[in-house]
Amino acid sequence: MQITEIVCQILRIENVAAKTASCQDAVIVRVRTDTGHEGIGEADSSPEVVKAIIDAPFSHNIACGLREILVEENPLDTDRLWQKMYRRTMYFGRKAVGITAMAAVDMALWDLKGKYFGEPIFRLLGGRHHDRIRAYASILFGRDGAETRDIGRRWVDAGYTAVKFGWEPMGQSAALDRELVRGARAGVGDDATLLIDAGCVWDARTALRRAQTFSEQRIEWLEEPLRQDDVAGYVWLRDRSPVPIASGEGECGRESFRPFIDANALDVYQVDLARNGFTDAAYIRQRVEECGARLCNHCYTSPVTAAASLHWLATCRDAFLFEDCVEDSPLRHELTLEKVQAVDGFIRVPEGPGLGVTLNEDFVAKHLIAESGRW
Repeated sequence: MQITEIVCQILRIENVAAKTASCQDAVIVRVRTDTGHEGIGEADSSPEVVKAIIDAPFSHNIACGLREILVEENPLDTDRLWQKMYRRTMYFGRKAVGITAMAAVDMALWDLKGKYFGEPIFRLLGGRHHDRIRAYASILFGRDGAETRDIGRRWVDAGYTAVKFGWEPMGQSAALDRELVRGARAGVGDDATLLIDAGCVWDARTALRRAQTFSEQRIEWLEEPLRQDDVAGYVWLRDRSPVPIASGEGECGRESFRPFIDANALDVYQVDLARNGFTDAAYIRQRVEECGARLCNHCYTSPVTAAASLHWLATCRDAFLFEDCVEDSPLRHELTLEKVQAVDGFIRVPEGPGLGVTLNEDFVAKHLIAESGRW
């Protein structure tokens, strides 16, 4: 079996808004073979940038587009192909969008492998520890405490027992920060799990003051209070914070996670399959479990990545929460024929071959704005 095509499709919904939400456009990668098999994957990054990395022609031996590297290869050799992509793209950088593009291809290769063997990806990764996982509704803050409270009530009423609020307008002032978190707790009630995502807005000392204040609202974790690459700051903060510190959604590949793991910088490591792929996510899982920290997925895109995240998270021994994006976006809810969303606060791991989801081709055709790779 050989790879014959790597098709890259960019989708975009009509009502794109100026907000920190990556479920407004998508880049879908489809790996096809001479035997008629196809695997699908997704990257969480600028779709056009990912497409350029896949489409790029040969420049020299360590600066080469992914399609050029993989066509005519055996798609079942997932680890070898990851290493080949990694070596042949060295000049693209080792911790950024080049790895994200590789992650989309890697996801598609694992989906294809699962379909070829008739097995779900979690089984190819070594087996699942969980067939369902408690989900938290992941949503953005409201404009103020009152609107945030109402948002929290909505998702608790929908059956979630955990809710995370994130990003804007957190960080504008200490008073508004306190108001937002008080509103969030009022909305979810005393018994629900409350998670707060600051969106990289503070220095370490300010973050510590906020962690001390937010601990009064019994938050489960404080996510990304610092710059994503501030390893020393996270070590300092974790050692002093009264609440667990979470981060990792922006990290791309094992080399990006390595400094955080080596320094025991986090309580919760959040791994995005659309930025790491299955091959490196499996390695990261092993390292984090060895150091005794906790793992969670990051996912704020489509059901393709949600399904991938479930397969990976199911293999994590101590998985305790699943990030379930509840943005009201067609890309989140209509891209696949299968619904990948929590019911009564829990989400089930897909059991079909590969990812266990099927693209809605009518939806793809309707929202397609660019395509490449049909040689």
